[in-house]
Amino acid sequence: MHQRYIVSDRSAIADEDACLDFSVVIPAYNEEYGIAATLEQLQETLRFSQHKYEIIVVNDGSTDRTGEILRSRTDVRVLEHQSNRGYGAALKTGIRYAKYPLIVITDADGTYPNQRIPELVSLAANADMVVGARIGSNVSYSPIRRIPKWFMVRFAQWVTKTPIPDLNSGLRVLRKSVAERFLNILPNTFSFTTTITIATLTSNYVVHYEPIDYYHRVGRSKIKPIRDTLRFIQLILRTGVYFAPMRVFFPVAVVFFVGFLITLFQDVFDRRDLTERTLILFVAWTQLSMFALLADMIDKRSDRL
Repeated sequence: MHQRYIVSDRSAIADEDACLDFSVVIPAYNEEYGIAATLEQLQETLRFSQHKYEIIVVNDGSTDRTGEILRSRTDVRVLEHQSNRGYGAALKTGIRYAKYPLIVITDADGTYPNQRIPELVSLAANADMVVGARIGSNVSYSPIRRIPKWFMVRFAQWVTKTPIPDLNSGLRVLRKSVAERFLNILPNTFSFTTTITIATLTSNYVVHYEPIDYYHRVGRSKIKPIRDTLRFIQLILRTGVYFAPMRVFFPVAVVFFVGFLITLFQDVFDRRDLTERTLILFVAWTQLSMFALLADMIDKRSDRL
């Protein structure tokens, strides 16, 4: 039985008759071994759709036969980057050129169950974003990526104050209006999905997680575990500071305050003198606390975007 997650408490959705026409956006960089099969499966799945749709493939500066394969097809819109600009940059290009109100993003490598797209689109009638969460019964995921992913998800849940079954799934449906709101802060890298997850949750949009399977990719992975993990951590910190400054700064301020109390106790009862260390910790605590409060006030008083 599928487990259902609904998080957040506000929706930007229209009424039940909201248009569910959608644009499928696929970033492609050196995917000559998987792109054709992916597109064939998509067309087979979507041709019976009750809604209008288009498939947009963004060729992100591929140096193999990906561009040649795409240009030979007449059933998809192909957008070209002259050089490799990144996964997020390709998605942003596709979103800007999409003509329908819903955006579906998926990968070109065959890892996601694209046959589930019509189901995810139907769920978007009652959510601002529907995420295919890789927690299904058939999930093939690299063990070396599970450890850093576990820590990143826990920190993201701390920032957003909501459960996150899958932080950076690459199969999701979202409203174009929601995506456009955050385009200027979304990165050009693989952190795109992580950022939009945190951005929508901290902005109180309705996000629905639907369990899906996840398969071995066709071709070679573009993710570099160490480099991309460090980028993800940096990205989560930056996004957390942007959308939930108190959640990031307040724990650090508490650490400085506890350090101040400890050194103050030692100064009073052991050293019988007020040391510079105590003063530095006190100043650091007050400044960080005031900065956190000011950032939180600015965040609450503005729309930010």
